[in-house]
Amino acid sequence: MFWNERRECMSRDELADLQSKRLVRIVSDVYHNVPYYRKKMQDAGLEPGDIRGLEDVEKLPFTTYEDLNKAYPFGLSAVPRSELVRVHASSGTTGKPKIAVYTRRDIETWSECAARCLTMAGITKDDTIQVGYGYGLFTGGLGAHYGAEYVGALVIPMSTGNTKKLIDMMIDCQATAIACTPSYLLHVAEDLKAANLMDKIQLKTAICGAEPWTNEMRAQMEKQLNIKAYDIYGLTEIMGPGVAADCDAHAGLHIWEDHFLPEIIDPKTLKQVGPGETGELVITTLTKEGMPLIRYRTKDLTSIETSKCSCGRTMARIQRFAGRTDDMLIIRGVNVFPSQVEAALLTIDGTTPHYMINVDRVDNTDTLEVQVEVDERFFSDEVSSLENLSRAIHDKLREALGLNAKISLVQPNSLVHSDGKTKHVNDKRKLYK
Repeated sequence: MFWNERRECMSRDELADLQSKRLVRIVSDVYHNVPYYRKKMQDAGLEPGDIRGLEDVEKLPFTTYEDLNKAYPFGLSAVPRSELVRVHASSGTTGKPKIAVYTRRDIETWSECAARCLTMAGITKDDTIQVGYGYGLFTGGLGAHYGAEYVGALVIPMSTGNTKKLIDMMIDCQATAIACTPSYLLHVAEDLKAANLMDKIQLKTAICGAEPWTNEMRAQMEKQLNIKAYDIYGLTEIMGPGVAADCDAHAGLHIWEDHFLPEIIDPKTLKQVGPGETGELVITTLTKEGMPLIRYRTKDLTSIETSKCSCGRTMARIQRFAGRTDDMLIIRGVNVFPSQVEAALLTIDGTTPHYMINVDRVDNTDTLEVQVEVDERFFSDEVSSLENLSRAIHDKLREALGLNAKISLVQPNSLVHSDGKTKHVNDKRKLYK
């Protein structure tokens, strides 16, 4: 099924012409309306007239996490505040989140893109879909919600945190689809099985994203729940869920190139790689009004396939991610940087700058443990001193990360120290297959 067959199946030549026109326009918009971008272009010796089409995209400077931090919160907005209708955010490398702002038309574009993804997964106006992503500043909940309403489906805005209620609503409301993280869906499947409720559900489709997952996980959830599972991709900075998704062929995620111009670059040379080669995904937003981004470095490693898909779509497919170029972790759908942990620990008296983040996946649920070296005096004090310190660290990390972590306090010099780049992460999950 297609939501917008004319666009999803347009010829590559027609698409390239549309992309060129939109690229020229968006470059002019940011140059004249965003002082931050104007300075970046001037520093690179560029004026809007130098960009005449796709062939000139490599002339443009990149946008990075660091640019988002420097321009925080609204320094990259291209319209007056009175035209903005929404703010979303996700964690950043420092204490400041990555902000994204939207106009009313941006919300319409987002809904359109999400609707394409959901339709590609077989969702129609006859479906009842539970949205099990978090609502609020996180883009997952509202992104899936608006897309589902755009399609005309009946939406149950479940959010996260109450699996029993989700299962009750799934059965009582006869939900036929669910949007959530893949690890959470497997947790739901286990609870359904334990309660002997598998024969009570009418689920047929799952749209899973917000964290890396493998084909083995897809096979497992499809077998356990007797459903079809589809992958969806998005970034808060670019838009949210709906940037790309896979079809029944499961041969990569179709990226909506009429709205997002993808490039694959070598993260070392910063030059575009050849067709089919793996590199870092770079995206330019072609229609975003509130906060357009030029050549945004996503840090995600992938390759791209531009041949026509067996589903009939001509939009390029980004392949399963091979990893990232930075040290960001995605834990239960939340972006976590070691630097956030370090910054939080340094605010607590008694801790040292030596720590280890241990991540694993147990029974399809991500686990997070933080080992922290603390002053020797805590091990000679009463046990309550250690307990109080552990509780303080737990609360501080929950505030900084939005996640609960198991805290393990260890004596000085218990962890590996290094004069060079110290390893702070031990990720035992097998995410990229």
